[in-house]
Amino acid sequence: MLPTLDDVLQLDAVRRGQPRVVAGADRTGNLVRWVHVAEVTDIAHLLHGGELVLTTGIALPDEPERLRAYIAELAEVGVSGLMIELGRRYASRPPAALVAAAEDLGLPVVVLAHEPAFVDITESVHARIVQEQFAELRASEQLHEIFTQLSVEGASTDEVVRQVAAIGGHPVVLENLSHRVLAADADGRDPAELLSAWETRSRAVRPRTRTGYDAASGWLVTTVGARGEDWGRLIIVLGSPPSPRETVLIERAATTLALGRLLDRHAESVERQAHGTIIARILAHAYSDPQEAAARARALGVPLSGRRLLGAVLRPRGPAHPARGSAPPVGELSALAETAAAACKDARLAALVGVLDEGGPQARVGVLASLPARADAETALTEVATRIRKQSGGDTVMAAGSVVETIRDVRRSFLEAEQVADVAARGSGTRLFYRLPDLRLRGLLHLLRDDARVQTFVERELGPLLEYDAQRGSDLTRILELYLESGRNKAVAAQQAHLSRPAFYERLRRIERVLDADLDDVESCVSLHVALLALSSVRWERS
Repeated sequence: MLPTLDDVLQLDAVRRGQPRVVAGADRTGNLVRWVHVAEVTDIAHLLHGGELVLTTGIALPDEPERLRAYIAELAEVGVSGLMIELGRRYASRPPAALVAAAEDLGLPVVVLAHEPAFVDITESVHARIVQEQFAELRASEQLHEIFTQLSVEGASTDEVVRQVAAIGGHPVVLENLSHRVLAADADGRDPAELLSAWETRSRAVRPRTRTGYDAASGWLVTTVGARGEDWGRLIIVLGSPPSPRETVLIERAATTLALGRLLDRHAESVERQAHGTIIARILAHAYSDPQEAAARARALGVPLSGRRLLGAVLRPRGPAHPARGSAPPVGELSALAETAAAACKDARLAALVGVLDEGGPQARVGVLASLPARADAETALTEVATRIRKQSGGDTVMAAGSVVETIRDVRRSFLEAEQVADVAARGSGTRLFYRLPDLRLRGLLHLLRDDARVQTFVERELGPLLEYDAQRGSDLTRILELYLESGRNKAVAAQQAHLSRPAFYERLRRIERVLDADLDDVESCVSLHVALLALSSVRWERS
């Protein structure tokens, strides 16, 4: 970290001059980026800010107006301070006009009673600056080595968060876009206190930049995500402005978390791994040209161009949420993938089959089926599902998405299949396979509660109302929910809220003002109702 003006005043080379602060004493914490000796008054345009300007004052003007202009120019450019040697021009103190201007503009002015060697001061300060910069560089290299090793070892999210807390010596929290805590380390402090009323506190912290410090909360915050898809925030609870090292620490940790989410894979059979890699890259839009994906698939004997494509997902029954269950054993998924590949081959269905997100809480087998133009998708799925059921029994769920016409749309088909599979896996149905029409809206939104896009939608639709309730302890969100669940019947909703009709109507008007929405508009109400259902799903863990 750069030295402050206070640090400079403690250097031997400066103390020999018997320094005394005559203006801006409350700003001596300014950081000193460099030292510049200047005897002329028109120096400001040559400076970049953060410099400590040294002068004997010999060339400074006599006129108070020009002295004030000189100080104003230095303050405007952002110098850290002005140090004046007494004796050559000024006997005991600088002119009152200069001191008054500096005090008004918050520019520290230091006088040196005894003649110092300016070269000694510049050498001492510059040596301190270079030393600090070298220390920061070394610290940055150490952080790079630590987090590179974590990435190589495939460290879990919890381990990365623990390392950040251990290195920084402060509590650390990783949250999603709905301000739900994904991982936390209180650094030896009370976790309950750290996470108390977390959502309310977190909603109030919104840095303007991707990485920023919020002075009110004392939080250093950075956004976590990759490939333009942000999914969370990493927070270090500092209590004071961050050092450059702490900023590097949080940003390097965020990169590791983002990479870990993208690259958390384990070894599997060569063929299944090749299939799974192509599917995963298609889903991640990693191919700049869809024809590259088609060529790679064709080399494996699966044509994708000019075909009707369908994404399907297989997974064991049971919970998929990481807080409610663990990932299926690697061997179980690999065996299921081989079974699915054999079933597709027996049914003469060209398909890529591989394990996706292996080792992760959402691990599953992905099947990208390639159908001829006139083939019936239902018939093909029934044949494959029947063969898989015979081999794996009834403990496996198979779900399929919609048929799509291009490789670019495959991701949509797979997302649909994953939604269906996760909901079906919690039930006890006996279908050979499941499709999206089997789901209701609440189940779908519950399934998508961890999707950053759904969380962003909830924040966009309901964020102002949630913040209003959090700040004032009101219940407008509940009032809105009662109103929409009653089919916009105000009389029924007021009765359910145990409020008089005038009181209920007034709350509805307040909701309209907070959200800038018209509750008489059907489309607005539908959007808000969906957002409330999604919010309920996001908060499902708390019940």
